[in-house]
Amino acid sequence: MKIERKYMAHYLNAAFSDSDSEYCRLGADLEEYSPELSANVEKKTNILGQTSVVIDSYQKQGEVSPYYAEKDDPLFEKLQAIIDGDLVLDQLKTDMVEVKLWGDEGDGAFPAVKEEVYVEIVSYGGDTTGYQIPFNVHYTGVKTAGTFDVNTKTFTPAG
Repeated sequence: MKIERKYMAHYLNAAFSDSDSEYCRLGADLEEYSPELSANVEKKTNILGQTSVVIDSYQKQGEVSPYYAEKDDPLFEKLQAIIDGDLVLDQLKTDMVEVKLWGDEGDGAFPAVKEEVYVEIVSYGGDTTGYQIPFNVHYTGVKTAGTFDVNTKTFTPAG
């Protein structure tokens, strides 16, 4: 019996702009990228000993570590600009596209969801293995469904 594995790719917009998107695939030197969902959970127990659980939201975050700087990589250039310019607030806003590589492919385009994110630099420096800039990705929940062409690295909204 052959097992068909499913894969997801994550592309971060290194241009930090909607008009001039420059998507870079996360993965070089990463063993995994798995956004974590931190749920807002409220539990209540009534006088009968019955417990009700309400989950009303999630705070989604991903960690990119290690991230090794590579010459001429647009993501490295943007991360270094954040460090050099002490960028904050909306200067850290971009988007991430999660591409479902198991979906129906149409001419290189796969089902995808684009979500607004903020990039937080954790540290920078390194050792003999190279210059590193690990960072966290904080998702806002502002999502757009569509398709992503892995050959041209372009997102097309649905509809």
